[in-house]
Amino acid sequence: MSAAPAFPQASSERGQPETVDIGSYVAEAAQRFGIPEQWIYAVVRAESAGRISAVSPTGAIGLMQLMPGTWSRQRTLFGLGTDPFDPRDNILAGTSYLREMYDNYGPSGFLAAYNAGPGRYEQWRDRGRPLPAETRAYVTSIATMLQSGSAPTVVIGASPVQRARAFWARSELFAARGDAGRPAS
Repeated sequence: MSAAPAFPQASSERGQPETVDIGSYVAEAAQRFGIPEQWIYAVVRAESAGRISAVSPTGAIGLMQLMPGTWSRQRTLFGLGTDPFDPRDNILAGTSYLREMYDNYGPSGFLAAYNAGPGRYEQWRDRGRPLPAETRAYVTSIATMLQSGSAPTVVIGASPVQRARAFWARSELFAARGDAGRPAS
């Protein structure tokens, strides 16, 4: 089992960099929502580079870069605290949302739906509207992390979710589109 990464944060009051060990939060989220730990670490790395206080230009917040409305919904559903930057609560909310996207869009679409949003992903899936370059790069980045082993590899027993590597090869995200806007066979 790989050790959980500790992400450096902004300097503390003493001028020393603080280190936050998110391993126990990731383990809790993985157990609670049936998502492999390495997927969670990869999303944290791709979304925020491990910066707890990260805020994107579009307003996504925290380690897992949740939009405020998504954060609010997930925190209410799962009885989380009020601070979206709290590492534990952000990881739990983000992982619950990742699980929701997996359940709704399957192994070939959940990461794109997490990044671009469900509505935007559905426009690609149903009408062939191209996904943003950012989303395509995001999915590629996470796939590369998982395949290269740069995200910690952790074996989770009896997970309802299939192994991470298997689904990347079946993803329709990068398939050429046929005349009808569906992936070419």
